[in-house]
Amino acid sequence: MKPTSLVLLVPLALASFGFSTMAAQEPSAWRQSQKTDAVGGTTYTRFTLAGKFLKSPQGDVPNRPAFVLDCVPGNASHRPKGRFLARNLLVGTTLKIVYVEPEEIHGTSYYPKVSVRYRMDNAKEELEKWSAGTEKTSASIPVGSLKKMLRAHTVEITADDDRGLPVVMQFDMPDPTPVEAGCAVDDDKK
Repeated sequence: MKPTSLVLLVPLALASFGFSTMAAQEPSAWRQSQKTDAVGGTTYTRFTLAGKFLKSPQGDVPNRPAFVLDCVPGNASHRPKGRFLARNLLVGTTLKIVYVEPEEIHGTSYYPKVSVRYRMDNAKEELEKWSAGTEKTSASIPVGSLKKMLRAHTVEITADDDRGLPVVMQFDMPDPTPVEAGCAVDDDKK
């Protein structure tokens, strides 16, 4: 065996290992797809951004956390620009629900909410109560919070699961241009 052959194989193996690990770390991006509402026949655009768990929920969670934004384009909306249909944080595990008393009571209504703490980049942590999804594994993101998050580089979100244990998620925020254009983010007053 020639000694030079072995010397050449080691750098090649290290170089191929380095390339395979770099390829696995793809930059985050908004995935865009077209959907049709089965009931009304309305076509809308879905923007999805996958995140990662920094502190995973207990048990099996088949999917990573995700932002899922559904928007009606301007040509299908009553307005000249697009608008939001839904702005959801999908967690994939049952979240702890707190019932918030409305400001004005008409009967015995209480609103199911999810307590959420989030931090953008190095800013101060913010605490909000977001509306719970019907299946209680998601929460609706308020437009004002979403606008701030879209302009951040990194967003860390913490919510408690139904056992009261914290679930910590992180999202590396890509260029918001497709979402802002498709959903008319700056024009939405909700």
